[in-house]
Amino acid sequence: MSATGISDLDLRIASLGVHADDSYAIVSDVATPVHVSTTYHYDSDPTKLKSARDRDDATVKNEDGKTTFIYSRFGNPVVERVEAVLSAILNGYAVVYSSGLTAYTGALTYYNPKRLSLTDGYHGCHGVARIFTRLSGLEKVPLLDESVSAGDLVHVETPINPTGLSVDLAKAVEFAHTRGAKVLVDATFAPPPLQDPFEFGVDIVMHSATKYLGGHSDLLAGVLVTKDPQVRDALLADRGMLGAAPGNFESWLLLRSLRTFKMRVETQAKNAGKIVAWLDSALKTNQIPVLTKIYHSSLQTEAFVAKQMNTGLFSPTFAIEVASADIAKTLPSRLKLFHHATSLGGVESLIEWRAMSDPNVSESLLRLSIGVEDADDLIADLKAALLSFSATL
Repeated sequence: MSATGISDLDLRIASLGVHADDSYAIVSDVATPVHVSTTYHYDSDPTKLKSARDRDDATVKNEDGKTTFIYSRFGNPVVERVEAVLSAILNGYAVVYSSGLTAYTGALTYYNPKRLSLTDGYHGCHGVARIFTRLSGLEKVPLLDESVSAGDLVHVETPINPTGLSVDLAKAVEFAHTRGAKVLVDATFAPPPLQDPFEFGVDIVMHSATKYLGGHSDLLAGVLVTKDPQVRDALLADRGMLGAAPGNFESWLLLRSLRTFKMRVETQAKNAGKIVAWLDSALKTNQIPVLTKIYHSSLQTEAFVAKQMNTGLFSPTFAIEVASADIAKTLPSRLKLFHHATSLGGVESLIEWRAMSDPNVSESLLRLSIGVEDADDLIADLKAALLSFSATL
């Protein structure tokens, strides 16, 4: 398909992942090339050169709308294409960063709140917040704390890491906006098409693109998405000064991954749903004595969950608790198809004794990130490993 006319088509996510950046191609290669340069020729026509005093950033748009790049810290051809695809599939203006935590740092830098109201969840975000507390006196308070007021930031992670449980976005947005606060949502655990936080009026969405958007456990990246082009421009300017842009090769890896994004995440979500349903049945009938609890949005009964995740698919990441910390430490070594490792969202299934990387969780908790393998094979692997502990109880 030609790049011309793409913007006139009403494309869905799977097509956008392949074609949303077609118009940004600067060579005839079907497969996007890697652009490794950090610096770029200025225009050879002196009449087209602009002083830094006369422009807002370190990129320049030509008369035909194409970007002239100057220095890769501010932008490069692959990052521009990644942001075009992410903007299309994430339903806003996307700004890409070198990791999820640099994206979060970018958000806190832009909003500069005096008070941060946030859920439990990813310990890394809490770590970044502690740095801002040290530097600027940022006060960290619980989610929907009554002290929230104008200029504050409400940070909602949904589904929550590591459990995969959902938080009520409509409630959080109403609470924050009536007080003049902004709402940031970390939607890493459930990207579109699983959920779209913008449907509930949030101000900015964050993803660790290392996870489902990247999907192959081979890159670090993050993304912020806003509905406001002026916010996008401010984030880009800050990113350039913070040195938080992703590298050329990592950006290329992310763009490659986005081509198959929808089929990957839907397969993973369907696999996880089948596995969680089997685990839930086994727990209720006491078929797996060492299994004591399962955490997943699909098991929540609150009405808001079905509204937020309205496709019937839920996060491919969830958590279980087992009878003891020793069993939790040992179980991963008895699995054949799950790697015992941190992170999530890759095509391969992972299991983590979560206490290895998160000091705030129970030592009997295991986090599972389901990949694209056959769900029945994964169930058989889990069943054999879980039942191997029966004699120890």
